[in-house]
Amino acid sequence: MLEGVLIRGYGGFYYIQAGDRVWECSLRGKFRHIGQSILAGDRVLIRPLSEKRAVVESVQPRRSELIRPPIANVDQAIIVISLIAPSPDRRLLDRLLVMAEYSGIEPVICFNKADLVPEEESRRLSGIYRRADYRTMITSAVSGTGIEEVREALKDRISVFAGPSGVGKSSLLNALQPGLSLKTGAVSQKIGRGRHTTRHVELLPLDFGGWVADTPGFSVIDLPRLKREEVADYFRELSPFYGRCQFNSCLHRGEPGCLVGLGLQNGEIDRERYENYRLFLEETVTRERQY
Repeated sequence: MLEGVLIRGYGGFYYIQAGDRVWECSLRGKFRHIGQSILAGDRVLIRPLSEKRAVVESVQPRRSELIRPPIANVDQAIIVISLIAPSPDRRLLDRLLVMAEYSGIEPVICFNKADLVPEEESRRLSGIYRRADYRTMITSAVSGTGIEEVREALKDRISVFAGPSGVGKSSLLNALQPGLSLKTGAVSQKIGRGRHTTRHVELLPLDFGGWVADTPGFSVIDLPRLKREEVADYFRELSPFYGRCQFNSCLHRGEPGCLVGLGLQNGEIDRERYENYRLFLEETVTRERQY
């Protein structure tokens, strides 16, 4: 038996990196009977059948898992948002931040296409999230801005790139390691979104150490199943106000004695981030009422 990592799977076959070889594997029938799926990033045990082919015997427990994009056992999520073309979708960004932290994965925000906007704008947007205690990077695959910082962040870690189509995920990866030959797609002028150029999740080995996954882009993602009082836990800038409001049950949506309003007034809390918190809270409350 050999231990390996699933680097990609499609067409009913699973490609497992074990040592210095990649094995083409099938699943034992028991996986279909118990309804167990395997994801890129899964650590598995395989039994060789020939010099190139093997069968997956078991899947080891996961330490983390994302549903969309579907991938397991990653250390960090590099959330790529373009500064322009398409315009930055901060609501989607905040959803992805919630999803990453809910899944136990450290998020890192990458504001891309910095060569297309004034430096003040990229610094302004990045600063909003730095003040909220997120790690941010400003990058451009064209000019090379921030590429070394991204490379250092990826070194010796398993990372997933996520974000909507057209923001430049594949172009960034190609800039990080020439020769990956990932497909890139132009942004549609009609719909303002990029065409999907990645059709499946695949782990890519990095020459400087570590693995990274290039994933299909997407523009809609559901929030995880949270309780209403848990939503604030995923907005880091709200944490200084915990326990300071007049009521312990305060949901920070304008209740008497809520101190979050003071944070908005003095600039400690970004207003658009707060509006997204309110929106996510209402979605959560609506979902609770439906079940």
